[in-house]
Amino acid sequence: MMDTALPIQTLVPQLVTLAYQAGEAVMKFYSQEELGTTYKEFDSPLTCADIASHDLIVEQLQALTPSVPVLSEESKAVPYDVRQAWRTFWLVDPLDGTKEFIKRNGEFTVNIALIEDGRPVFGIVHAPVLKATYFGARGLGAFKQTAHHQMRQIEVAKCEPARLKVVVSRSHASDEVKRFLDKIDPLECLSIGSSLKICLVAEGEAHLYPRLGPTMEWDTAAAQCVVEMAGGSITDLAGQTLRYNKPDLHNPDFIVSGTPGFPWQRYFENGVVEPDGDKRSL
Repeated sequence: MMDTALPIQTLVPQLVTLAYQAGEAVMKFYSQEELGTTYKEFDSPLTCADIASHDLIVEQLQALTPSVPVLSEESKAVPYDVRQAWRTFWLVDPLDGTKEFIKRNGEFTVNIALIEDGRPVFGIVHAPVLKATYFGARGLGAFKQTAHHQMRQIEVAKCEPARLKVVVSRSHASDEVKRFLDKIDPLECLSIGSSLKICLVAEGEAHLYPRLGPTMEWDTAAAQCVVEMAGGSITDLAGQTLRYNKPDLHNPDFIVSGTPGFPWQRYFENGVVEPDGDKRSL
């Protein structure tokens, strides 16, 4: 359990600095011809940059909050019978969007989140190439920091069916998402990589982000905090807010919305897919 003498608000400056340092560690590899790419389960790529960022973040978080466990995408698997005792823990994706990193399109991020009782209470998403940093914290709100450290508070844009902007994955657009988009008219479609999709909703540049495909908890936790603190929501297809530290660390399919409660279900052809794979009529 996290020491209550260290509220998250007091840690924000140090966490922003840490995200920048991890971004610098990643960038040392970005221009190299050889990225040291290997492949994990399900052909998920892993580079030397992933490992360098992971090592730095874990070391610094353990020094900053020694009593708080850290779970990173690149950590060894931690059994649920151990994790279930974690009321508070750090959840880290040291390089979100490794495919975008390998393509060298700049659309990758460093993600750090603090989870309390299954919900993210702090999250930072740092895109080193784009020089953009998004962070949100309970009790503070959501913010975007750009080059020259200019910072502004951000908020979502209200969803309006007559002019919906929908953001989709650069590398993971599924047939289900395409069918979802076919139902929206008029539609402006944006495409970007990594958790930046959620951040675009958080800053009002997009209204919806449907993710109908596999993701893990570390992919979404930091950006979820940002979009929620900006006034938006991220829910499964039954309308339940995403939770963390589940026995299975996979996320369900989900929708990010700038307007909590917006009836996005209308854009499914035959109803909303329930978590068990069945459908309910609209």
